[in-house]
Amino acid sequence: MTKMISFRYFLITIFIFCSTLIYAQNSLQVEVTNLRNDKGVVSVELLNKNNESIKDKTVLLKNNKCIITFNNIKDGSYAIRYFHDENSNKELDMNFFGIPKEGIGFSNDAYGTFGPKDFKKWLFDVKGNKTEHNLLFLNLKPKKRT
Repeated sequence: MTKMISFRYFLITIFIFCSTLIYAQNSLQVEVTNLRNDKGVVSVELLNKNNESIKDKTVLLKNNKCIITFNNIKDGSYAIRYFHDENSNKELDMNFFGIPKEGIGFSNDAYGTFGPKDFKKWLFDVKGNKTEHNLLFLNLKPKKRT
């Protein structure tokens, strides 16, 4: 009797494990380019369609770019936000007026005049086995006064 119960638990565990693999097998590759320099790290956050953070990664950069891969992503709509943490203090540094001193960006290059565009403009779809999403990195630099 106990062998039968143990076997059932084993089968249930295998079923759950296989179901997870079937429903979460996409990979999302994000390339952030045109970074101002190779200092610090890039912090990238993956958001679901409800603007909830589901995964985040911090990576080193090389040759003013970095590539981030998120694995086990279900089909759906997602968004990305990221910033170039040049001094590696794990914070987006701002000036006196609240304007970022470090480079920032959003998926679909959804950046408006005074901050990001509506969240819906950030969204992109992940379908199939692999989705690549290349992002142009935006740096906010103050204009030089002449």
